[in-house]
Amino acid sequence: MCACSPGRLFQAVVLVCLMLVPAQARAEGVLVFAAASLKTALDQIAGDWREQTGKSVTISYAGSSSLARQIEQGAPADIFISASVDWMDYLQTAEMIGPESREDLLGNRLVLIAHGRKPAGVDLGGDMDLAELLGDGRLAMAMVDSVPAGVYGKEALISLGQWGAVSEKVAQTDNVRAALALVSSGEAPFGIVYASDAVADAGVSVVAVFPEASHAPIIYPAAILASSTTPDAGKFFSFLNSPAAGEVFKAQGFAILSGQGDG
Repeated sequence: MCACSPGRLFQAVVLVCLMLVPAQARAEGVLVFAAASLKTALDQIAGDWREQTGKSVTISYAGSSSLARQIEQGAPADIFISASVDWMDYLQTAEMIGPESREDLLGNRLVLIAHGRKPAGVDLGGDMDLAELLGDGRLAMAMVDSVPAGVYGKEALISLGQWGAVSEKVAQTDNVRAALALVSSGEAPFGIVYASDAVADAGVSVVAVFPEASHAPIIYPAAILASSTTPDAGKFFSFLNSPAAGEVFKAQGFAILSGQGDG
């Protein structure tokens, strides 16, 4: 029976996976680790990059915390885009990113969504009783103690005096897109996601926008990893700051924080 610690076991699995992938295949194309909420926009941007350059981009989506831990344990990647400043700070402290490449790429808003089209709006003011609104239903959220969307959501609910009453009604998911899917499918009547997630799914509607003062600013920092040796990593990173990429991000509900859109 293996006596390896979970950390050592993960490292072993990563090493085995690397051995199974030919070195040439690993060297081709850019590998991006990105927060799940970026999927719709980044898929389009990666497609535009391939069309313009003929070069490939592979994007692995998950919660920012999970991706940062994978990078820490040796998973190969060229670029990391987090939905949390804290997780980028974590990797920078570990000297795993190129600090000179780091930038705040995007911003976002936190919203309350409901299943279906045109449901009644919700007033997030002092008289709101979210627990009563949920009834026997669940509130879909990303993991509230680790995944950024869940952390922001819990912070907002605490600020609004709602967390104590709804905490037992929360259905936690591995990432924000999984929470979105629960609401879109009707398995949960309400959920807390980013504004960009709501744009990406026709099965949900925004019924309220959380006050920006109720949670920490939602910032997406991006950086090239210190271990990256892929020649096109810097070029794709620059493409993320292009006016064309900026238009895609804005169309998906993100706020532009970097130099995107400048001619």
